[in-house]
Amino acid sequence: MLLHLGNDYAVNSKSIVGIFDIENSSVSRDTRDFLNAAAKSDRVVSCSYEMPKSFILCDNGRVYISQLSCATLLKRFNR
Repeated sequence: MLLHLGNDYAVNSKSIVGIFDIENSSVSRDTRDFLNAAAKSDRVVSCSYEMPKSFILCDNGRVYISQLSCATLLKRFNR
């Protein structure tokens, strides 16, 4: 099943490692360092130009930044 992340982006739900609230999780220095390293190695995909609310980590190492909240994504995931 595909999970729609916004703006024509979708990922296979089986490849999702985690869905994280970007505001709460980016408080941690480890998370900020991880996101910066992912961005430097071109593994970050921005799904929108709006304010990001969540990021989705996939088993292929890609990180998707989405304007959708974790709650919205989890509702879509559980359908």
